[in-house]
Amino acid sequence: MNAVKNAWAGFAEKHPGASKWIREGGLFVIVSNLITVLKYLMLLFLPLAFAGLPNIDFGFPGIDITLFGETFKWNIIGYDAQHGGLPYFCAYMVAMVLGECINFPIQRSFVFRSKGNIWYQGLWYLIAFCIVTCIVNSINCIWVAVAALFVPDWLYNIGTTVLNGGVSMVVFFFVNKIIFPEGEAKNN
Repeated sequence: MNAVKNAWAGFAEKHPGASKWIREGGLFVIVSNLITVLKYLMLLFLPLAFAGLPNIDFGFPGIDITLFGETFKWNIIGYDAQHGGLPYFCAYMVAMVLGECINFPIQRSFVFRSKGNIWYQGLWYLIAFCIVTCIVNSINCIWVAVAALFVPDWLYNIGTTVLNGGVSMVVFFFVNKIIFPEGEAKNN
């Protein structure tokens, strides 16, 4: 193990920028994947918690699309009643928000070692979360409708989580590199 530590220390000394990207990238992927698994586990059970809500169309803009013989409403945010509607949207959002509430402080403090203004960083993280959520949801509503034809719920929830986690990881790594500068906050 000391040989690995020594090799890494030598690499980090010769290539500090690259070693920082590798460390941050590696830790980011590990943490993000753990959060993705947590979101998946929540999506297995949370729909039951919201089963009492009316199963109504809940989304925007609600454009009718037909793929593989399945007609559904395409939404930037939300789901049509046939594919979960309000209850599934609530379960999905609770899983995503809870996951990101756990992810944010870990990424900020541990992965990127940032001590910047938490309110500023939190605001930009929230903005990025909203944008990513709309992008992912617009893809996910297609996935849920089509996957439901071919696979059981537990399997398409894996796809939902991987889709959300994959897109989020790519976008959030670069967002986090910008909003979580390493070290102390700069005085303006």
